Amino acid sequence: MKQDINIPQVTNIQLALVLEFNDDFRTYDWNAYLINKKEKTIEMVLIITYGFDTKNLTAKLRHSIAKLPANSVAKFEFLENKVLKLNNSFKVSFFMDNQLFEKDFLVKMNTISEDKAKPLDLFNGSKGFIIN
Repeated sequence: MKQDINIPQVTNIQLALVLEFNDDFRTYDWNAYLINKKEKTIEMVLIITYGFDTKNLTAKLRHSIAKLPANSVAKFEFLENKVLKLNNSFKVSFFMDNQLFEKDFLVKMNTISEDKAKPLDLFNGSKGFIIN
């Protein structure tokens, strides 16, 4: 039964963590984006995120994106600095051509910081990280 389920390898889907200025609070905040570099729209996107280490586990957050067009990005979560001190899991599921796809991203604890960030062309030079 289990061997009959085919979940293909996901390519051209990336996660971006971007440091952006928040006009309302006049602070720099980390935001998470999903990047669709495919030539097709992906649909019914579900993203489950949580932070963890050996002693702590945050609540799981669930985000949905009805459609993410080809070669586009969608912001889905603000990341509080306290959460960046933990490992962060981003589990992404979506449909394309009536086929289910899944991809997991893991951002290790203490790896996201302004001093390690690089300018990102896709985000008009804002600093951040692209995770494959």
